[in-house]
Amino acid sequence: MTLDRKKLERLEKAAGHAFADRALLEKALTHSSHAYEARAAAPEDNEQLEFLGDSVIGLIAAEFYYRTFPERSEGELSKLKASASSTLALARLAKAVKLDKAILLGRGEEKSGGRKKVSILAGAFEALTGALYLDGGFEVAKAFVSGLLGSSLKPLKSGSQTLSNAKSALQEICQKAGLTAPLYRLVSEKGPAHRRTFVIEVSLGERVMAKSRGASKKAAEQAAAEKALKSFFGRKIKRISPEAFLIEAEDLDRP
Repeated sequence: MTLDRKKLERLEKAAGHAFADRALLEKALTHSSHAYEARAAAPEDNEQLEFLGDSVIGLIAAEFYYRTFPERSEGELSKLKASASSTLALARLAKAVKLDKAILLGRGEEKSGGRKKVSILAGAFEALTGALYLDGGFEVAKAFVSGLLGSSLKPLKSGSQTLSNAKSALQEICQKAGLTAPLYRLVSEKGPAHRRTFVIEVSLGERVMAKSRGASKKAAEQAAAEKALKSFFGRKIKRISPEAFLIEAEDLDRP
């Protein structure tokens, strides 16, 4: 598989930048599995650009949240940055600009559902950001990433809202109520190695609060914790990323 001109132009439009060196864009889209299978043509994979893009995204997210929420603490800004640059969050941004349609994969990776793998999608988004930085400079990369970050902030309206992830919030509630810490247990693990599904249940003492599934143990634990939290808060939880949500601080104090 090779990238046709129209696909590259559509991606440039989504990124808001016409590449002076389009080879950089093609490199950003070349997964290592494709580069390995096409050794005769000696294509370079996107891993170095992924490394660069990871740092560029971190700086962009840090500045973005620093300027957008000057009233928030360093701890909350760190949580916002972490939630914006997590693998799940970056995979979601990759889909938003249709990177999943443009990545060059090897035949084996293609057959195993590589276009849906969050690690591949997140890596491609980092690589694209790195390529934008090299070709257009920091401001070009910043405009691209910041524009996508802004769309997740609609629920974030009040300084009284606290940011957390489900496992941390559930742990905090248990501590304040004098309860034992939540216990997470792997219930089942199914599917082929490249498409594993984990089912986790979370318990408080002898009581099973919730059960959920995910593509990793970490994702399944977060999903189970969120289900447990919803039994306390319901719709008061406002999700802003795959791993972070908002809730009024006073509600978190009084489940």
